[in-house]
Amino acid sequence: MKLLKEYDAESILSEEVFTEIFNEPDEIQKARMLLSFQERAEQLDKEHKGTLKKFNTMLRAYKKTFKEIESSKKSHPQQLADNYTHFDYFEDGHELYSGSWIADDDGVRTFNMFGEVLACYHPILPVKRLKNLETGEEQIEIAYKRNGRWYTKKFPKTVITSASKIVQLSGVGISVTSENAKHLVRYMSDIENMNDSLIEVQNSTSKLGWNGNDFIPYDQNIVFDGDSRFKSLFDAVHERGNEDTWYEHVKELRRTGKTEIKFMLAAAFASVLIEPLGGLPFFVDLWGETEGGKSVSLMLAASVWANPDESQYIGDFKTTDVALEAKADMLNHLPMMLDDTSKTSSRIRENFEGIVYDLCSGKGKSRSNKELGINRENRWKNCIITNGERPLNSYVSQGGAINRILELECSQKIYDDPQRTAEILKKNYGFAGRVFVDVIKDMDKTELRNIQKGFMNRLMDSDKMQKQAMSLSIILTADKIATESIFKDGVYISLDEAKETLTDYSDVSDNQRCYEYILGMIAMNQTRFDAATACEKWGILENGYAVIYNPAFDRICEGGGFSKKAFLSWADRHGKIQTQAGQYTKQKKIEGKNFRCVFLKLDDGIEVDKDGFMQISEDEQEELPFK
Repeated sequence: MKLLKEYDAESILSEEVFTEIFNEPDEIQKARMLLSFQERAEQLDKEHKGTLKKFNTMLRAYKKTFKEIESSKKSHPQQLADNYTHFDYFEDGHELYSGSWIADDDGVRTFNMFGEVLACYHPILPVKRLKNLETGEEQIEIAYKRNGRWYTKKFPKTVITSASKIVQLSGVGISVTSENAKHLVRYMSDIENMNDSLIEVQNSTSKLGWNGNDFIPYDQNIVFDGDSRFKSLFDAVHERGNEDTWYEHVKELRRTGKTEIKFMLAAAFASVLIEPLGGLPFFVDLWGETEGGKSVSLMLAASVWANPDESQYIGDFKTTDVALEAKADMLNHLPMMLDDTSKTSSRIRENFEGIVYDLCSGKGKSRSNKELGINRENRWKNCIITNGERPLNSYVSQGGAINRILELECSQKIYDDPQRTAEILKKNYGFAGRVFVDVIKDMDKTELRNIQKGFMNRLMDSDKMQKQAMSLSIILTADKIATESIFKDGVYISLDEAKETLTDYSDVSDNQRCYEYILGMIAMNQTRFDAATACEKWGILENGYAVIYNPAFDRICEGGGFSKKAFLSWADRHGKIQTQAGQYTKQKKIEGKNFRCVFLKLDDGIEVDKDGFMQISEDEQEELPFK
């Protein structure tokens, strides 16, 4: 309270003054306060006529309200005698201190000089504070009672501390409107602050997977408070059915020796090893003809952790890149499973290669918020498991994207009875993931790394991509641990089976692919290298070289999506071009004029006639990279 002399003719009539007076429990002190304020009002009345009269009018009104409060106390003797809630929500029977609020089965209310103030028509109270480990932001778990039943719901703390935002709670059945919003905000704030030591504070996270040595959702000391958009996805990660039924059927499948079955299971387990082994996210893509068993194999992988039924754990590409990024962030270390690469949204289709890069980077784009700050950056380290009729790498052209994909071709018939397998998996799932996590927790981390390094050394040679070998070594590590600790059936992925998913460096090199692309364009456009045909010319062919005008070479590279500068540097190192004075191009006189040209060596397998022209069949069609 301010000093008495600081009150002016307006502030001395405020509700806070009378509330302060009548909330004073000591009757003698209350009388002294009342006299002091009346004397101050009398002083102010000399300069502001009518101040004393207004003060006394307000005083009479407040005395009347005070009598009503006393009358209410008689009708709620237990409630107001101890100033505690009477909700019977907590199992141990304890209640929260409510101060001046009456909080019982009839709702929440208090009194001021104008009479009863209603905060809510039904029982409601904050029961838990959740502090997010990634952002430090808090959420409040609210319990509310409707139709005789208690419900709980989590909300950002910024929602229940704002009268304009708390009306959002009406969407879940809480009785709040613009009329009682500010009173409900005050009540919730009072209850929280007056019961700081009684309301539980729990660490929370919006991400699944590892958090130190804890693993979400299996360890209960950290709770999930993620985006409501992913509630169904989070709820899908649980155990259901009979554990023995799942193990018996999966072991039966493994005994068939089908690589697809062993590999998809290992990929599902491997996702949670990427973080402790310091790996990077990668794709495992199962591709092949329709009815081969690709979808059932994806369900098998999903059943390790979660409900594999439609629209549960398994997603698809009919979404946006932002949504995929948010989903990857939420799954964090659990595998992300996407069905059918051929069914994509237009936004994904236009930038499929970029999506592969982004998901394998393990890091989302930085984005600003409406407060002009930067939102928390999405991050993840997991395995993305997909399937489709075409290899995933057929949708991308750059080697940087391809070396992040492990391709596994699906045989024509993986399962003898795919329908039976699907039905068993839909009714029994989620057991193996928890067991695998417990096994990893008990393992020495050095032992885990040594197993992975052993596989890495056996996979690596000069013709294989290192990033692919790293990813595959993690899958083989998961396969070894699962086979020995979970299935105990001796059915491992062999090294030869594993190597089938690796790509030769020459197959994936951007520059090698660029070289082959340019040779193909030359072979299909011979008229652009002869003098007889009237059309736009790209250059000439002579002495085993394609002499290509510099501007034409620029457009050929651009048409194929390749970097001219990077290719010429590579071509020079590999003896594929002639250079001049340190430049990748040379001067060439053609039809009496000097041009700056790229001298590209033709492949040894390409035949050139005596005039320097490449031989192609008459029915080959001309293909132009530009008009």
